[in-house]
Amino acid sequence: MAGIEADLITPLIHSPPSDQPELILTVDDRPGFESLSDSCTSNGDDADTTHPASDNPFDFIGSGGFSVAGPTTVDPFRNDTPNIDGVYEWFKILVCVPVAAIRLVLFGLCLMVGYLATKFALQGWKDKQNPMPKWRCRVMWITRICSRCILFSFGYHWIKRKGRPASRETAPIVVSNHVSYIEPIFFFYELFPTIVASESHDSLPFVGTIIRAMQVIYVNRFSPSSRKQAVNEIKRKASCDTYPRVLLFPEGTTTNGRLIISFQLGAFIPGYPIQPVVVRYPHIHFDQSWGHISLGRLMFRMFTQFHNFMEVEYLPVIYPSEYKKESAVHFAERTGHAIATALNVVQTSHSYADLMLLTRASQSKQENPSSYMVEMARVESSFHLSTLEAVDFLDTFLSMNPDPSGCVKIHDFLRVLRLKPCHLSEKIFGFIDVDKSGKVTFKQFLFGSAHVMKQPLFRHACELAFAECDTDGDSYISEQELGDSIGPAISDFNKDEIREVFNLFDTDKDGRISKDDFCTCLRRNPLLIALFSPSLQHKASPKPGIWIQEEILS
Repeated sequence: MAGIEADLITPLIHSPPSDQPELILTVDDRPGFESLSDSCTSNGDDADTTHPASDNPFDFIGSGGFSVAGPTTVDPFRNDTPNIDGVYEWFKILVCVPVAAIRLVLFGLCLMVGYLATKFALQGWKDKQNPMPKWRCRVMWITRICSRCILFSFGYHWIKRKGRPASRETAPIVVSNHVSYIEPIFFFYELFPTIVASESHDSLPFVGTIIRAMQVIYVNRFSPSSRKQAVNEIKRKASCDTYPRVLLFPEGTTTNGRLIISFQLGAFIPGYPIQPVVVRYPHIHFDQSWGHISLGRLMFRMFTQFHNFMEVEYLPVIYPSEYKKESAVHFAERTGHAIATALNVVQTSHSYADLMLLTRASQSKQENPSSYMVEMARVESSFHLSTLEAVDFLDTFLSMNPDPSGCVKIHDFLRVLRLKPCHLSEKIFGFIDVDKSGKVTFKQFLFGSAHVMKQPLFRHACELAFAECDTDGDSYISEQELGDSIGPAISDFNKDEIREVFNLFDTDKDGRISKDDFCTCLRRNPLLIALFSPSLQHKASPKPGIWIQEEILS
């Protein structure tokens, strides 16, 4: 038996010992990499200094590489019936056109009466920091009845309810899944709560006036200070029994109702008991969700239905843990699990940011815009990347002309980053091409860029790189200085190519690169920090990254 094992591990061909050095050839047969290295000039013995043996061009700032999960297979914003399909649907629309005209008149009449009643209720009310007086709230009943008539005009002739709203004293905060613009209208009629809404809603005709009567808490989702102030207002109004209960849609946007997305934490930070509510829209022929579909088209389809079904279920109140101080994240997870269980769906890590990415991809006429969603809640948690930064990275990626599958090849990648084909360029592209397919997706590009930008040494590396480039010490980088600095990385840049790189870094287009210009460009294109690795490591160091770390610690 031992002899058999020896035969299995012994080389089949025995070569005699030799003192001659062996030649090892590494063949890279990835698509798109056929002849890029050949276009780089060789510097002889200096090649090892210019191109380190490591395949990671960012190890000098402490990067150990990254991984990317496979593409998501769900689209939480896709409406299943964006178009009118089937004989039955066309017949129903033709039959309901006269009914739709009547419904439209009823909608307009109710909206106008409700608007006038709300204007009267708000007339002369200046003390907005205190609850609305009771007589004004009684006037708002006119608007609430009008809102129920508006639901009737949209085809919601009856609404099935399950469970009951808890008292305001028991659960001062209510959260619900968000599928359509119908839920806010329903809750306005049913509960007349204080709502949390985007600042942009205040300028909407008619609607802005009505939600002001709900003592709305405005928030700018892109402003940390605005979000913090909104949380303080939620806590203040939830703690006072004279205010209405506070209603939030923690998903932050509408979905198609077939799953729920990540929750914002504003409802959970105050630590008050919360009553979850789930809303369903059973349907066969017409999906009522306000996903990736225009408001006008959705309203038209609602007006031309015989009846639209809606179910509202009030779930048991969820209390924060009494035995230990529960984090808002865990409180949100428990609430999300309760809602997902009641709906029999899963909760994903998508967020409003994914809707922004989807919309931007659609606007640029991408064939499959859903492939540009990356489950941004997970990205924000892992890389602390903001929504606006992700959208900027998408704009950069779209300028690379992705193919119909949403992938970019190395030539377009290098064109946008103003790089030329060479060994370093291959390594930069190969760094984000984690599956070694010769193409990169937006998710790979975003994860790679965010990974580099969020390295602890990245910011200081940008500052050191600027100092190394600014050889004359005038706090600006000239075109000549930039060319001299990136020369060790890509040695055969001609003047026109250097000017292209210079124009990329000169973000304010004043003909010179300030420190702000330099750092701004690298934040937008963090992969370009690799251009300055040779100049940052020009002092001999036994390991990549040691010199930068020593600079930071000194």
